[in-house]
Amino acid sequence: MSTLENSALWPFAKYAAELSPDDLPAEALHAAKRCLLDWFAAALPGTVIEPATLLTAAFQDCIGRGGARLYPSGETTDARTAAFINGAASHTVEFDDIYRNALYHPGVPVISAALAIAQARGVSGARLLTGIIAGYEVSNRLGAAANPAHYEFWHTTGTIGTFGAAAAAANILGLTPEQSLHALANAGTLAAGLQQAFRADAMAKPLHGAHAAERGVTVALAAEQGVTGAPDILEGPRGFGNAMCLNGLAEEQPDWAKAATTLGQDYLIKQTTTKNHSACGHVHAAVDSVLLLAREHNLTPADVKKISVGSYQKAEEICGNTNPQTAFEAKFSLVYCCAAALLWGSVRMAAFTPDRLQDPAVRDLMTRISLTTDPECQGNFPALRSAKVEIETTDGRIVSHYAPTRKGDPDAPLSDMELEDKYRDLATAVLGADGAESLLAAIWSIDTLDSARDLVPAPAQAAQ
Repeated sequence: MSTLENSALWPFAKYAAELSPDDLPAEALHAAKRCLLDWFAAALPGTVIEPATLLTAAFQDCIGRGGARLYPSGETTDARTAAFINGAASHTVEFDDIYRNALYHPGVPVISAALAIAQARGVSGARLLTGIIAGYEVSNRLGAAANPAHYEFWHTTGTIGTFGAAAAAANILGLTPEQSLHALANAGTLAAGLQQAFRADAMAKPLHGAHAAERGVTVALAAEQGVTGAPDILEGPRGFGNAMCLNGLAEEQPDWAKAATTLGQDYLIKQTTTKNHSACGHVHAAVDSVLLLAREHNLTPADVKKISVGSYQKAEEICGNTNPQTAFEAKFSLVYCCAAALLWGSVRMAAFTPDRLQDPAVRDLMTRISLTTDPECQGNFPALRSAKVEIETTDGRIVSHYAPTRKGDPDAPLSDMELEDKYRDLATAVLGADGAESLLAAIWSIDTLDSARDLVPAPAQAAQ
């Protein structure tokens, strides 16, 4: 056995390199189409706001060359620039997908990278889907193995996402297993993303996804030309496992070999969570519960004396802001999102406008909502993202609900129709109704497209 085959990365590299469209069952392909559709739903509203607009201006000298596309304009650029800008856009409005066992948003780095390199090389839609699946299967397993200890300081989307982007790009480029290993090895040493970035009102969190997508494309292109990496970057004494996956919470580094055992046997992409609310995933179970109780008991804000929420520790740690001042902060404020749910019946884009952020009614309701760590919810984390909500009414009633999971999780998935409704809600404002529908049709039929470059809304396609 060669040194490369002894690497913990070898089974992941071999899988990424050898996965073929002919290998894939229909349910995995359908799941990949759903992920692609959901990626566009999250990315399109992010393309027309900061930081994506600022990044497009910053990289203006890269626009107009290459075969990869920016959205919504359809303008061309090189693969790395497209991966970076589209990666940032897809991680901005907090509507991106989740693989909950890995505490990870796989679509942001994987699809941003896969789409960029597929369009740059002009490969088919079927090859694009195969690359997406390769990226999800590799990174979801690595992320689940690394966590929850890794998540104590690191943002999985920025770190593990680099491996996922590299795997997707390696598959689409047709790299050999050896080349793919070198791409993944260099992804490991370039992986980054500190959680402090989303403890502040900054644009840094979307840059994690951008960086992961762009680095994945870069290391795959480099490996194609012969650039090598350290094969033991995962398991080595100064490698990813020891440096980034212990954090005082784990006694030994992850079991990377165990993580690889089900590659090709089970498709984790089918277990993707699709967000139903435009906020951090840690608030969703509580928001779902508030909406359900309000609907079942016909509650309005005037009926509520107080709302008590119990959830897992990371929900309180990350989403415990009780006085958010910006849209970004509000998306990470459980009390704001629950108040918005009761007041407006929805926690989508409209809930985070400047007027609504400062609405006296929502501010008053927030003072009646509390969040604590519940032992049962904490014990079930990260496998379940649960919440317990108790509402005490002004007339003395107490109503409660336990949400063991979130609407959109694998055990309570959005239907294809519900996913399409989410997409239309987010895409139509950017593309117009006709553009949104033409892109929707192209996504569902992506496996029939001769070139991934054709994955653009009708107006942009006509402009080319």
